[in-house]
Amino acid sequence: MGAIFQSLGRTVIAGVVIVVIMLGIAGTFGRMGDLGYWTFFMRWLHILAGVMWIGLLWYFNFVQTPSMPKIPDEHKPAISKVIAPAALFWFRWSALATVVTGLLLAGMNQYIVQALSIAPPVRAIGIGMWLALIMAFNVWFIIWPNQKKVLGIAPAEADAKAKAARTAGLASRVNTMLSIPMLYCMAAQSHGGF
Repeated sequence: MGAIFQSLGRTVIAGVVIVVIMLGIAGTFGRMGDLGYWTFFMRWLHILAGVMWIGLLWYFNFVQTPSMPKIPDEHKPAISKVIAPAALFWFRWSALATVVTGLLLAGMNQYIVQALSIAPPVRAIGIGMWLALIMAFNVWFIIWPNQKKVLGIAPAEADAKAKAARTAGLASRVNTMLSIPMLYCMAAQSHGGF
């Protein structure tokens, strides 16, 4: 049993196996030909990706960024050379996965056009979608290009690195701010909060 938890890959596979066992016990396999099941499955993937994305966003803003001034200079390379690049990898790809699965889900539920035009029956989810699209744009086209300079992945002089750090930090704070109403809209649409 301990071998499962010594590897992230094996731990994730074990989680998937538990889901498959639960589906078998619940008799769900017979419904897998139904569009309703695949719509639910896409929602589950969307939530998984979104939890990773927003979890990492909040990690950066609530843990890593405020902790950096407290870390002795000789230990900071562990963050900038090892932890931050790995976290930013999962951060940007989970942002993309969240957007793609969200758009697919809206398409499967046949409300994508109404949501993106913020039509009344799906106004909350539409606002949430636009906020998520803005946030994903920030991740890929503002935060990541600037973080590459800060982390030394892309060449930059000291002044350019400092400017890039401020720009990435500001965009990350904007995303943190937008994540609050975005998450509210996502929950409000189907739970009567709008």
